[in-house]
Amino acid sequence: MFRRKHVSHLNSNDAEQRETKISELKSAVGPLSTRGEKYCSDTCLTRYLEARNWNVTKSRKMLEESLKWRASYRPEDIRWPDVSVEAETGKMYRANFQDREGRTVVIMRPTKENTMSHDGQVRFLVYVLENAILNLTEGQEKMVWLIDFSGWTMAHATPIKTARECTSILQNHYPERLGIAFLYNPPKVFEAFYKAVKYFLDPRSIEKLNFVYQKDEESMKALYKCIDPEVLPVEFGGKNNVVYNHEEYSKLMLQDDIKTSSFWEDDPKIVNHAINGTFVPDVAPQSSLIAAKAS
Repeated sequence: MFRRKHVSHLNSNDAEQRETKISELKSAVGPLSTRGEKYCSDTCLTRYLEARNWNVTKSRKMLEESLKWRASYRPEDIRWPDVSVEAETGKMYRANFQDREGRTVVIMRPTKENTMSHDGQVRFLVYVLENAILNLTEGQEKMVWLIDFSGWTMAHATPIKTARECTSILQNHYPERLGIAFLYNPPKVFEAFYKAVKYFLDPRSIEKLNFVYQKDEESMKALYKCIDPEVLPVEFGGKNNVVYNHEEYSKLMLQDDIKTSSFWEDDPKIVNHAINGTFVPDVAPQSSLIAAKAS
């Protein structure tokens, strides 16, 4: 009935042991397609190894499932016009600031859900994840989530089917991408929904969830420790008066689509810098994502 938990004997701080495991996983996976090779950088392989406690056999199985999913779902081919309708209310977007460690921040507002499309919502999440990864700074592999639950009711609850698929994609195909998540001002009624969704979460994911309450000074300190109050939006207890501007954000996403296309092109003459197991082509920095607005 009970399975013995695998315990890795690898010292994760030993560079030589890490390289050996990465080489073993690379050999175990075998020949890959052009896109598969681009995806399976050493940092990518490291994430899958970390997700499976450096067990090469388990990491290989996980990675192969991800490669099958990517070949079928083709997340790198999703473009902004395919999902822009999902973003019209600003329910989820990449922030124009980073946390204190330079990690990409993704803002989510469940109360601003504007569609009932299961496929559309899942596809939009995948697009946002790919875009967040695209914009990670050099040396960073993880992102931060800010989820605003102010005013949330059970009427805003994501259907279990959608929540389950989104959770599966996040945990199985984007391992070790979430650094920390802040659930801001979740109401009491959210607890019932969380208990249902928590069933699908693995312990590693649960450890990264932080409940933050505006009137709880200690929990706010944890948020401020991660994100400077000067750049944190006012709705999260910060000092940054910004609002989501769909038109301006759309312009930025269309520019990012060009960067994405450039990387996944099979033309070897295109110059790209591989970062964190994903990509950042040589493209000039873009303008701000969010239009500032005085309160």
